[in-house]
Amino acid sequence: MSTAEAAATAQARAPGSRIKSSSPRQIPVVGVVTEDKEAQGVSEPMDLNRVIKLLEETGKDDLEEKQLISVKKMVQCYQNGLPLRDLAQIFKILNLCTGKIKKQPHFLEPAYNILKLCGLPFLKKKVSDEITYAEDTANSIALLGDLMIIPSSELRIQICKCIIDFYHAEPPKKHITGYQQASSSYKIKMAEVGGLAKTMVQSLALLENQLVEKLWVLKALQHLSASEVNCTLMVKAQAASGICAHLNDPDPSGQLLFRSSEILWNLLEKSSKEEIIQQLSNLECLLALKKVFKNLFTRGLSHYDRQLRNDILVITTIISQNPGAPMIECGFTRDLILFATFNEVKSQNPLVKGLKFSNSYEDFELKKLLFNIIVTFYKDLSTIQLLIDGKVILALFTYVKKPEKHKIVEWSAAQYEELQLHAIATLSSVAPFLIDEYMLYQGNAHVLAFLEWCDSEDSFFSHGNSFHGTGGRGNKFAQMRYSLRLLRAMVYLEHETINKDLCEKRAIQQLIGIFKNTVSKYNDKEEAILLEIQSDILLILSGLCEHHIPRKEIFGTEGVDIILHVMKTDPKKLQSGLGYNVLLFSTLDSIWCCILGCYPSEDYFLEKEGIFLLLDLMALNQKKFCNLILGILVEFCDNPKTAAHVNAWRGKKDQTAASLLIKLWRKEEKELGVKRDKHGKIVDTKKPLFTSFQEEQKITPLPANCPTIAVMDVAENIRAKIYAVLGKLDFENLPGLSAEDFVTLCIIHRYLDFKIGEIWNEIYEEIKLENLRPVTTDKKILESIITASENIGKMVASLQSEMIESQARQDVQNEQKVYTKVQATHKQRELANKSWENFLARTSNVKTLKKAKRLQEKGIESSRYSERPPNAIFHRTDIEGLNTTVPSGGVVTVESTPARLVGGPLADTDIALKKLPIRGGALQRVKAVKTVNEPEKSVPT
Repeated sequence: MSTAEAAATAQARAPGSRIKSSSPRQIPVVGVVTEDKEAQGVSEPMDLNRVIKLLEETGKDDLEEKQLISVKKMVQCYQNGLPLRDLAQIFKILNLCTGKIKKQPHFLEPAYNILKLCGLPFLKKKVSDEITYAEDTANSIALLGDLMIIPSSELRIQICKCIIDFYHAEPPKKHITGYQQASSSYKIKMAEVGGLAKTMVQSLALLENQLVEKLWVLKALQHLSASEVNCTLMVKAQAASGICAHLNDPDPSGQLLFRSSEILWNLLEKSSKEEIIQQLSNLECLLALKKVFKNLFTRGLSHYDRQLRNDILVITTIISQNPGAPMIECGFTRDLILFATFNEVKSQNPLVKGLKFSNSYEDFELKKLLFNIIVTFYKDLSTIQLLIDGKVILALFTYVKKPEKHKIVEWSAAQYEELQLHAIATLSSVAPFLIDEYMLYQGNAHVLAFLEWCDSEDSFFSHGNSFHGTGGRGNKFAQMRYSLRLLRAMVYLEHETINKDLCEKRAIQQLIGIFKNTVSKYNDKEEAILLEIQSDILLILSGLCEHHIPRKEIFGTEGVDIILHVMKTDPKKLQSGLGYNVLLFSTLDSIWCCILGCYPSEDYFLEKEGIFLLLDLMALNQKKFCNLILGILVEFCDNPKTAAHVNAWRGKKDQTAASLLIKLWRKEEKELGVKRDKHGKIVDTKKPLFTSFQEEQKITPLPANCPTIAVMDVAENIRAKIYAVLGKLDFENLPGLSAEDFVTLCIIHRYLDFKIGEIWNEIYEEIKLENLRPVTTDKKILESIITASENIGKMVASLQSEMIESQARQDVQNEQKVYTKVQATHKQRELANKSWENFLARTSNVKTLKKAKRLQEKGIESSRYSERPPNAIFHRTDIEGLNTTVPSGGVVTVESTPARLVGGPLADTDIALKKLPIRGGALQRVKAVKTVNEPEKSVPT
């Protein structure tokens, strides 16, 4: 682009030509500072419009000199800062000056001097000036980027210095009366609003062969990329690909690579990572990164070079996450695999000849980053062959071994431990895709031997400093955890060769032993990691034993014992968030895979009250466990001994298993939105099992191999499993059920009939929707099936009504009995009260007493014979002088005197010899007192 065109572009962007200020403007003036006023910071007004008008004039002979003088005076007047209100005019003057540079080179110096002024503070006269002149300021600052098109090295460098000064604001040299400095971040914000970062990125295309200027632009972009707004603008200008493609440009100072990598880092952190990866995922950028990394890896010796090398590798790792990146095509993947494994697997490649890692922090970080990028490679199946050729599995297995004492290694003990854990974690991701390599290098043998060392009592102090070493300080739990993760990943491939090899190496017995040892080593500090270890062990055992009866027999009673131990965990711990839920799920899975189907193990499980523990868990009413437990119960009920255990179980408030299952049914139907009345009776006899979801979904014709909504409903809730369990327990002999339970049981008993009718109804509706007409016979059969299903619903509803009415009558009878009992109690109480009143009357009123006595004697006389039998002896039935008011009997009950009054059974009973206490009251035991006439007792000698 020519200088004239550049000037025209800049003129189009000139603030004075495109901005109308939002506030009324007076003629802008600047001060011409005199010697007397310079010390006071006072300036005389100067007309900026006159300067602009002068610069726009053409054709006069001495015009250039006048223009240069006027601009020089203006520059001198703004040595302390630029007022915001004059900024638009000043930048218009700058724009006019730069437009004259091509034909009039003398204007280069004034333009340069004005640019130097832009690095000075912006000044405001009012607090509101920052808002009032925000648009003018943003457009003025944006002009700096447009001026980069001027082919002047001095101007370009000064523009970059000016932008850098935005981030290193300095106070004005002298205070100007009536002005104060704008906020330090004001220029930065206006640069963001004006889009300066985007134009600066675009200017890089003009500086391909101008190193000094390019370095200054990169330095400016490095400062601008500290902002998320600027990063977004830079991404739109394709900054990532443009900068990355020129990483290898000649630069003796090394600044280009450093500043470019810093800008790429900022872009990745503060803008759309996906868009950055997409920009960098091209052959040109990856070849540049490859060349830079290889040079730094093989020739970088300084601390700075190593840091830069690691930064480049991190950027490469992020790019490798994009499957579309041509990492293989450019040969970068093969080289990175070589760099990751050459230290463990000897290579003749000249690229790594003579190379060796040191134990410096940068090399240690590099090794971990290389492990990390291998994990990203396996996700692209096209790299599998490269991983095989690079012997990645063999290299990683060199870390899966017991640390050897007194061996000189390049890593410290803490570094080696972290690399060991990282290598095992990498194996867990990569090994499942390289099964043949895993078996070729005896992977199972390595892991089991390493696990044996982890479980041993060998003295070993783990540092536990890294992410992978969490929870493993001072023990070998971290190594055990990652080794078990590796085993779990391999077992879950369900590859028979791997699983068979593990079983032949006695992995089942070893894992059970490790589980028992972790239980004995339990402590609160490592609780979370121990729970994870136990969960992984149970999952591995499940994967090994599933579908193999001989392996279940090897699991045996020892395995059942560890399962029972977990099931006895305090239910309160399930809410702790430490991993007890995961452990319990693993335990239930191992019951399904390791016990069911092996009759000796099932019998032992029943003997140890395992069914009781399962029902206890189900009674916790946690839905996440119920489905799995019910499935286990369905399978267990095939064992004839199970029913007795289920029926014998009792929960809280003497709840039976049948009652618990029916309660779960009701809860499930409530959640599913099944229509029931307040007594639990069927409402819709045509659709007795329909859920709210089924009501919302319209029946649509489906292919024969696709399950319908009614069929899917069987698998999506627990009703079918509850029906299966109760069916195996015998619907007719279920203990401990209430009337409400029996009402629900009627529905459960007919679940299969209802579900069959529901499916036939779907078939009938689909036939209608497809406009098909069955033959007469088929139509009659179909209608009779649907009618029969509806009749079953009516019959069940009728039976439920009878049960509800019977229960209501029974409730009334029971209520009547209670009322009768209450009435009898009240009557008895009234009689007792009346008797007591009579008694009190006899004791308090002599006449009443005499009357009662006469009635008593009269009653006695009336009960005697009228004639006395001959030779009969007469006995009086009353005692003379007796003052009681009740009839006397032959037996008198005497209540014993309290022991506290007489001193107990061993106290002296001669009360006549005791003194009464001075304080009076009842007799109490006191010390014996010698009486006057009491003879002295002889004392034996």
